[in-house]
Amino acid sequence: GYPQDVGGRTMYLTSPDYFATYARRFIQAGARGVGGCCGTTPGHIAAAVRVIKNLGEVKAYRAVKTVAAPAENMVETPFAEKSRFAAKLAGGEPVTTVEIVPPRSMDLSAMIAKAAKCRDRGADAINIPDGPRASARINNLTAAVSIQEKTGIEAIPHFCGRDRNLLALQGDLMGGWASGLKNFLFVTGDPPKIGDYPDMTGVFDVDAIGLAQMAVNLNRGHDLAGHPVGAPAALVIGVAANPCAVDLAREIDRFYKKIDAGAEYAITQPVFDPEALVRFLDTVRKQGRTIPVVAGVWPLASYRNAVFMATEVPGVSVPPAVLDRMSRCTTGEDSRKAGIEIALEIKEKIRPYVQGFQVSAPGGNVDTALQVLEL
Repeated sequence: GYPQDVGGRTMYLTSPDYFATYARRFIQAGARGVGGCCGTTPGHIAAAVRVIKNLGEVKAYRAVKTVAAPAENMVETPFAEKSRFAAKLAGGEPVTTVEIVPPRSMDLSAMIAKAAKCRDRGADAINIPDGPRASARINNLTAAVSIQEKTGIEAIPHFCGRDRNLLALQGDLMGGWASGLKNFLFVTGDPPKIGDYPDMTGVFDVDAIGLAQMAVNLNRGHDLAGHPVGAPAALVIGVAANPCAVDLAREIDRFYKKIDAGAEYAITQPVFDPEALVRFLDTVRKQGRTIPVVAGVWPLASYRNAVFMATEVPGVSVPPAVLDRMSRCTTGEDSRKAGIEIALEIKEKIRPYVQGFQVSAPGGNVDTALQVLEL
């Protein structure tokens, strides 16, 4: 940052955390060296080093070898037969899902009640993040199993490579399947620096591509070491897509690699710029290699929420026009209504290009999400 004149003294006001945040963003944009000059202290450099060390994008992921065929005398389950959610995607039918964040407590009753409301209103599935923004919450696989058992609606737990090594990842994925979970969304995971435990070590043995390959192996009756694991699983393999990525060419290349790794559907980051999504989808579909895409939609709750999404959430871009519109709201109810209106307008613009919508429940308010889904 530039120096400021404070009472006749020249001072640099940029904190180490701010410096580290932009070191991370420059690396994500493609930089391979970061540093500072005047005003940079050892504290600034230490903060940047801590961020870079835990940044999944700069780590070399382990290679995952995919077995060529199912175990002997076993058949791989077709996509359309894996779950009700997969059947709708395979049949070209529109799907609707609501994202509910697991609680910070060990009480799942409120989350289950919200899932039941979504079921009653006609939603197809409940999408459950895995330690979103690197925060400690109840295990999302446990939450997903409980929701399915107590409400009957299908769950789509996220499954990320940030917190577990290859051994634990395979064990948890097999355990999830054995507990009745079928649909998964495989993601690399937010870097620890953005969460409540910035000094936590991120594992990142594999990224989303490796996780998809891991699921393919289990669907063919093998673990990563090539050992049989009994009857093949029938995991529905979902991945994330970011149409507003800073390096769009890299994002498109990774999207193709995810498809090649076995991805069967994709869910995008929250879309606030419909044109960006359309450009992304037009580009990837020109090569004829694509999968069903479900668009993420986030009904903004306030101007502060809009600014947070624009500046602090990796992979999300909020256009100035949306920020300006939210800034003109004077009450909480005005903000909620504006957020819903914006989300509905975005839905209408992108509806012809996607196969459904995943709507987040801001602040846990599923009524807002259901209003956006028009259920």
